[in-house]
Amino acid sequence: MLILRQSGVLPYRMTAGKAEVLLVTSTRRKRWIVPKGWIALGLSAADSAAKEALEEAGVSGHVVTPAIETYIDRKWGYPCEMELFLMRVETVLEDWSEAKQRKRQWLSLSEAAKRVKSKTLKHLLIRLEAQPALLDQH
Repeated sequence: MLILRQSGVLPYRMTAGKAEVLLVTSTRRKRWIVPKGWIALGLSAADSAAKEALEEAGVSGHVVTPAIETYIDRKWGYPCEMELFLMRVETVLEDWSEAKQRKRQWLSLSEAAKRVKSKTLKHLLIRLEAQPALLDQH
């Protein structure tokens, strides 16, 4: 059976001791999501996720391995394995390749959990808010 593979990042920063995450809008439906995409040929899932963060959100930083979450979603009727990594943001660009197609916004974990549609992502954000040490150690 065909299993598609994608990877993505949950970009975060610490501001006054509190975690903030960066969400971007999807290009078609304008839903709040995290930067993600197909794993690029020749790149690891983590490196490919970092590439997506730069293209979709204009951010770069330290990608933490292993993935904080791996789950199966459906894409075009096929199972799609998603590897989601934490990325502590070090650089935020003012202009980036998809700036005209997407909005981005820094949000608290609880506010981000309210905005995302994905149940898995929502549960991860709630878990990170309940266990902030998961972010502090990176």
